[in-house]
Amino acid sequence: MKPLDGLVILDLSRVLACPFATMLLAEMGAEVIKVEQPGSGDETRSFEPFAEAPGGSVSGYYMACNRSKSSITVNLRHEEGRRVIRDLAAQADVLVENFPVGTLARRGLDYAELAEVNPRLVYLSCTGFGQTGPYAKRKGYDTVFQAMGGLMGLTGERGGGPVKPGLPVADLSSGLWAAIAILTALRGRDRTGKGGHVDLSMFDAQVALLTIAAARNFALGEVPPRLGTEHPGRVPSASFRCADDRYLHITASDQHWAPLCAALELDDLATDAELSTNAGRVARREEVMAAMSRALAALPRGEAFARLDGAGVPAGPVLALDEVLVDEHVQARGMVSRFDHPVLGQFPALPVPLRFEGWANPEVGRPPLLGEHTEEVLARRLGMDAARVAELREMGAL
Repeated sequence: MKPLDGLVILDLSRVLACPFATMLLAEMGAEVIKVEQPGSGDETRSFEPFAEAPGGSVSGYYMACNRSKSSITVNLRHEEGRRVIRDLAAQADVLVENFPVGTLARRGLDYAELAEVNPRLVYLSCTGFGQTGPYAKRKGYDTVFQAMGGLMGLTGERGGGPVKPGLPVADLSSGLWAAIAILTALRGRDRTGKGGHVDLSMFDAQVALLTIAAARNFALGEVPPRLGTEHPGRVPSASFRCADDRYLHITASDQHWAPLCAALELDDLATDAELSTNAGRVARREEVMAAMSRALAALPRGEAFARLDGAGVPAGPVLALDEVLVDEHVQARGMVSRFDHPVLGQFPALPVPLRFEGWANPEVGRPPLLGEHTEEVLARRLGMDAARVAELREMGAL
């Protein structure tokens, strides 16, 4: 038994943040019914990169966030299609949507309407800026929220302009917030018997992640500068170029300073009492960083890492994506898995990174073909026969 077995999620969301959330919950046991637009489906089905096979091509973007779900096609602009959604919501535990503010209210599918037919429903609305506030009607994407939420302003090289991270951090972290919100609301429902509405703003989600940077502002009035890989409040914590032009990242606390100096033969720094504390090293950041940079520039990365790791100093090589995927620990932990796809055959995937005792572990499932489960879900959930499904499809509701 998986932890979320028996949980039914009606997923009206598209693109990345919420599909990522519902995929995580699906692989931990929830039944996720993904509702897609007839003919086209979730727009990420048309997003690159495409995996090619003799039987056709499939979006890798779509597959990355939509495994282990059922796909049904429903036209939300058609009254009969909306009736199907209302009937499915009447049986669901959770509904997830990320339409612009007011869209589903105009179609009679907002929380107020659906709570009438299912008071136990947990209804999560994920929008760019939330249901209220001066920005509520604005549109935005991941990078807009990174920019406005402060992350991009903190990221970049010394003296340089803002830089976005290499992953869509706002989308992915909002997906994690969505999963947390859903599970939290379900726990509340367990206690009260009633569902509720969750208003998740992706902008709010980014502001909430500012944590330590905001703490520096609250405590010191500081706006942390862009420092590349360096940490504003800890020295050393940075990536260093080694003799073979590879990079090694080191993050050390006070207890690591003496063994670090010994490993890198930094005798002058080791005997300087002021540098034995992080405060002293922060005050003399340029001196410390210059000395460490010189020492590491004289060593190949493998040798430098072996010395530091052997001395118990936290360090790790800066790996490219392809290096990560074949790393021995990644492989030993099963962090690259595969699913069987009807078009592509076996295809790699990154599993949910949780291991349980007392429940079955998450399993990697395959992403659905567009509308693959329409007949099965409507028959099982709503008792529709094939003739009724065909009739709804003919009238444009499915």
